[in-house]
Amino acid sequence: MKKIALSGAGGQLGSVLRRALLARGCALRSAVGLNPMAPLVDGEELIQGDLCERAVVDRLLEGVDVLIHFAGTSVERPLPEIIDNNLRALVEAYEAARRHGVRRVVFASSNHAIGMYPVTERLGLDCEFRPDGFYGLSKVWGEALGRLYWDKHGIETICVRIGSCLERPLEPRHLSTWFGHRDLLHFIDRCIEAPDVGFMVVWGVSANTRSWWDNKGAERLGYQPTQNAETYAAELLAGPNPLDALGQRYQGGSFASHDFTRNDIRDDN
Repeated sequence: MKKIALSGAGGQLGSVLRRALLARGCALRSAVGLNPMAPLVDGEELIQGDLCERAVVDRLLEGVDVLIHFAGTSVERPLPEIIDNNLRALVEAYEAARRHGVRRVVFASSNHAIGMYPVTERLGLDCEFRPDGFYGLSKVWGEALGRLYWDKHGIETICVRIGSCLERPLEPRHLSTWFGHRDLLHFIDRCIEAPDVGFMVVWGVSANTRSWWDNKGAERLGYQPTQNAETYAAELLAGPNPLDALGQRYQGGSFASHDFTRNDIRDDN
């Protein structure tokens, strides 16, 4: 049985994965951050501490086959916080993976690495980066770091550009970006079990009728999503849209409209 490490186990998505992987009987070791957490099952391995510290990531990754890296700041924040949580901690994780012979990293990238594309464009996995803020920029950097550690050190990386990962879609934008929890768990299963993948990028999105992202290439991983936000379309389109005009124009939604100062683009649709 493969030994799995999960960082960010106390976060929104990390907590979903932690419960599901333990329920499936995975050999799991979870990093829970600075605040203590109670085990969910007898004998659960929990690592408490700052992932910027070498000793902490060494405890997390010793004897591990696959790291699912979902730790870090997941919203737009001042650059110093982004650097510490999303850049420095990721380097420490990859260096520990290198020291301990971890075979594969599943890196939680984000749709915000491409959030300044207009919603009228359909993107392939080879699209150019267009981050919508410092958070999105950190994901561009993280994907490049994964590429570096594959090319120079042979550590496989699967970058998942997560859309809107929720139990169910909540607003019109999610008709294109929704990543249902059932599809998330299927995706993680494939990340753990797929044969050699090298370095690859996959859209973290369900099989949405209105998706902005072409996921051709994900078949290498064996990812076959089955959930579709269109099931909720009538309900979502009948309600209010929480995004302003700029947020509705760009794929990054509210992240794209945050701190937007250009005046040569009309902010209507």
